[in-house]
Amino acid sequence: MSLENSDTQKKKILSYDELSILISKFKNENRVIVQCHGVFDLIHPGHIFHFQAAKKQGDILVVSLTSDVYVNKGPNRPVFDENIRSEALASIEAIDYVVVNRNPTAVEAIKNIRPDVYVKGEDYSSFDKDITGKIKEELAAVEEVGGRLHITREITYSSSELINNHFGMYSDEVKTFLTDFQKSYSSEKIIQNLKNLKDLKVLVIGETIIDEYCYCKPMGKSSKEPIITTRFINEEVFAGGVLAGANHIAGFCDQVDLLTGLGTVDSREDFIRQSLSPKINPKFIYEDDSRTIVKKRFVENAFLRKMFEIGFLKEERSSKNFQNQIVEYLGDVLQNYDMTLVLDYGHGLIGEDAVKIICEKSNFLAVNTQTNSDNIGYNLITKYPRIDYLCVDEPEFRLATTDRFGEIEDLLIKTVEKLNIQKSSITRGHLGSISYALKEQVFHTPVFSSKVVDTIGAGDAYISVTAPCVKAGFPMEMVGFIGNAVGAMAVSIVGNRSVVKPIDLFKFLTVLLK
Repeated sequence: MSLENSDTQKKKILSYDELSILISKFKNENRVIVQCHGVFDLIHPGHIFHFQAAKKQGDILVVSLTSDVYVNKGPNRPVFDENIRSEALASIEAIDYVVVNRNPTAVEAIKNIRPDVYVKGEDYSSFDKDITGKIKEELAAVEEVGGRLHITREITYSSSELINNHFGMYSDEVKTFLTDFQKSYSSEKIIQNLKNLKDLKVLVIGETIIDEYCYCKPMGKSSKEPIITTRFINEEVFAGGVLAGANHIAGFCDQVDLLTGLGTVDSREDFIRQSLSPKINPKFIYEDDSRTIVKKRFVENAFLRKMFEIGFLKEERSSKNFQNQIVEYLGDVLQNYDMTLVLDYGHGLIGEDAVKIICEKSNFLAVNTQTNSDNIGYNLITKYPRIDYLCVDEPEFRLATTDRFGEIEDLLIKTVEKLNIQKSSITRGHLGSISYALKEQVFHTPVFSSKVVDTIGAGDAYISVTAPCVKAGFPMEMVGFIGNAVGAMAVSIVGNRSVVKPIDLFKFLTVLLK
């Protein structure tokens, strides 16, 4: 291996427009264009051998590099940004040109470069092992531009494994956990289990919450009033509450129905319908003279620190007519579903009669109750006389048990045995989570994320993905692992800007278990 000097490196890094002119020239000269594509976060000997083998397939080797925004390998990736990665590639003698692909897949890169030979490593020799399913799309694109696929058989290494073990990505606690976990479970087995969830029929129940983020820049204290003034930057609106939960679960289960309440005043129904996955069949119950819940947060723009919140929601109890419609609907449909997922935010959608029928008629009941400034002490798990899978965070669990300082593991065992809750997960923020099946071992899973962008919606994502796993009979140790992976991905997303997609989760699980 030899490295190019810095001036030569920079000349080798081109845009698609610059590269297109050269490729047309090379093709007119009957020179064979070879393309490799990837993230190349950490270049190791396996990559060098791969590039050398690729270069032997033609005359000009072009490497297209996944841009930072599309590196979906979980939190804290890529380790090196696209500028460093492109310069590192350009320093390799076998590579003639480097281009950063600012598109979500390699298909666009292939259509731009039009390679005669598209080269992949031996990991891609079996299409069945490609968890993304993208290699088939790439092959179709290669054939469309008149090229062929070539698989190299050089020695391979795992960039993810090297990064996990040698770049301080994870604490010693996490490394020890992953080493032990790998003895019992493989990423392939977990991913296949997750894919098998698609046939579950799910009903999701809960309040719709529209999350508005108003991004501001603090300007300082007002000269005339004892207040902090801010300058408006822009704002963003997210489908939150039960809408986010339903969207998460719809990535894994093909039939997801939704029961929620909207107000007749400023219902936001058009926005809500546009924000829901096409897989979701919503049932809206409307409350007269009420408005759909909106939570408007004022957020400091630079570091996403929330400064203030205004809640647009009613204080009084929901009307009897509204509650009767919910109960009547539930009585007709609950038994049609394999699983009922309740995301109870305590804003009045789910009254006593609704709780009763949900507990009586659900085939499998997963519940998350949440505490907020509107309902502290009034929206506890104890309002549900039957729960098959409980998932709440530790402060909410402690509030329900009136035990502020007890050992969480002992408290969990004592409480779920008393309430006869078969399976449970307690999320603990930076302390990870614990998962438990009645009369079995308590499993502790450490946190997999070191960078937190926004915690809003992380709990919803955790239960929305783990609830069908529990219903399907996954071991609780596996449930905790999947849940914390989902949580790590969710806290890297601003609000509910996007959902945890199955393919991205599969990639992250694979990276974790390298």
